[in-house]
Amino acid sequence: MDSTIEVQGKQLKLSNLEKVLYPEAGFTKQQVIDYYVRIAPAMLPHLAERALTRKRYPNGVDEEFFYEKNAPQHRPDWVKTAPIWSEGNHRTVHYILADDLPTLVWLANLAAIELHPSLALAKDITCPTMMVFDLDPGPPANIVQCCQVGIWLREIFDHFGLQSFPKTSGSKGLQVYVPLNTPTKYESTKTFAHALAQLLEHEHREMVVSDMKKSIRTGKVFVDWSQNDEHKTTIAVYSLRARERPTVSTPVAWEEVERTLKKRDPNLLVFEAKQTVARVEKLGDLFAPVLELKQRLPDLKAFAASASAEMEEPVSIAAQAEDEEEPKKSRRRVVKKTAAPATRKVRRKV
Repeated sequence: MDSTIEVQGKQLKLSNLEKVLYPEAGFTKQQVIDYYVRIAPAMLPHLAERALTRKRYPNGVDEEFFYEKNAPQHRPDWVKTAPIWSEGNHRTVHYILADDLPTLVWLANLAAIELHPSLALAKDITCPTMMVFDLDPGPPANIVQCCQVGIWLREIFDHFGLQSFPKTSGSKGLQVYVPLNTPTKYESTKTFAHALAQLLEHEHREMVVSDMKKSIRTGKVFVDWSQNDEHKTTIAVYSLRARERPTVSTPVAWEEVERTLKKRDPNLLVFEAKQTVARVEKLGDLFAPVLELKQRLPDLKAFAASASAEMEEPVSIAAQAEDEEEPKKSRRRVVKKTAAPATRKVRRKV
């Protein structure tokens, strides 16, 4: 079944609307498109002006998929792109900018189920506007353990007067974002995130790892600091995930994180498309502050001194601050185109 529709004055041809993309749930392409239309008012501000990597599932989530960075050659002339030089590929990659509803619908029709934007705006690809921690549980650990680690992270951020915002990954884990929206570089955010992950691992070895080796992650939560990188992306807030059912990366309140930990019920933080739309209609966009809140990271040496003062055994954060290698030369460049919370003392043990 094909259909031609008009979206904000743009003509779009939709195809194979009856195709089932989520076999277990019977969720069709038409329903995928409908979800993205309904969630667009909340989602589009988080995608706007950011280079977008798409994960496409043309035959459904149970079949082969592929990542797509470059914009398709055959695309509507109104789809905006950002030319960004890729040193690794020795060419300019024309990333799509999903700045409007017609583009979002067009992407959904291509079965771009998962949307992964850059942490930086395309106009300044080396300057992230946020820092992210991806909390990934190693079975039998699950999102409940991620909630505990997320709360420890929040306490550290509160200690430095930084606000943080959690969202589900839509898969197995939890993600914590720290909005910055001030001049910085990935070298700073990545180094700070790595140091903080090491600190958590030092203090909670029974539950936390900062090394991505899968062999050491069984039953623990991997604090993935490495996502703070110019060459990586994270799943967009409100993006569908290619799981058995149409789950969504959904922003949550810290009170919900605390309740999930208290009840030890991972299902409390599982949201499918219909539920996420209903949440936004009721609660608004819980992630809106991530776009506007201006914060600066504390100096790493000051952070190291504060952390070491509260620990029985100092960890090598100070050394990392002193001996940080010279930042690697950026591998990509843009091709030019024609109120702080109350401070709380950090609790180091549960």
